[in-house]
Amino acid sequence: MEWFEEALHPSLTQRLSMDRILFREKTDLQDLVIFDNRIFGRVLALDGIVQTTEGDEFIYHEMLSHVPILAHGAASRVLIIGGGDGGMAREVLKHPSVSAVTMVEIDPSVIELCRTHLPSISAGAFDDPRLDLVIYDGAAFVEETNDRWDVIIIDSTDPLGPGEVLFSERFYRGCKRCLVPSGILVTQNGVPFVQDQQVTNSYRRLTPHFADVWFFVATVPTYQGGQMAFGWATDEIAHRATSTHAIAKRFQTAGFETRYYTPEVHVAGFALPAYIKILLA
Repeated sequence: MEWFEEALHPSLTQRLSMDRILFREKTDLQDLVIFDNRIFGRVLALDGIVQTTEGDEFIYHEMLSHVPILAHGAASRVLIIGGGDGGMAREVLKHPSVSAVTMVEIDPSVIELCRTHLPSISAGAFDDPRLDLVIYDGAAFVEETNDRWDVIIIDSTDPLGPGEVLFSERFYRGCKRCLVPSGILVTQNGVPFVQDQQVTNSYRRLTPHFADVWFFVATVPTYQGGQMAFGWATDEIAHRATSTHAIAKRFQTAGFETRYYTPEVHVAGFALPAYIKILLA
């Protein structure tokens, strides 16, 4: 049996059995493989790093989408940077209040391969008329566009290769100019226990541009090392202080079911463990 070995972190390796390989190819931008695993189902990996799995993708996608949209309370326009597997668009489009979603993905081959081999993740999102799919560099897009959004979701890879620019202060500044005054920016920020600098660097780079910068957490089994952190940035301080009761009313009105997200998990996610709070000092 062949094994996929991910050595993203020093002194820590994750191995997944490749029970069946569906696709393996090096594109112009990335080295991509899709395979089946008995525990996680179908797995997508880029440049030797697991990006998503059918088994637990719902945790990541639900938290990074529903937390900002329900905290905002009136989000109708959402921008997704990255998200080529379509899972983030799937969750965002569950909100009846969302009238328009712009998704900017740099590599069209990732989209086509995921539509072919991992269709359950996008679940028809690419066919929704509310979705505007733009094949372009996300960092350049936020500096050039004249549009504005209520929520911006950065569904990026780790800060390596093409994804590195999506963690820069210049990129965050570009995102700020694309938000309406009460808008919210959320970001993928890695696993702090083994990627502490991601949280520290993002906190320092976001703070000059937003009144409220913080993180919320969830545990995603695929991403080894403990809790995963999601960056949070907005000029509307009240968004993060929204009560569980208010979030629950909005969630009920939205009228869809989730497998991980709940209003209680939403609010509790902002309560950071001490070891993560130290990284913000």
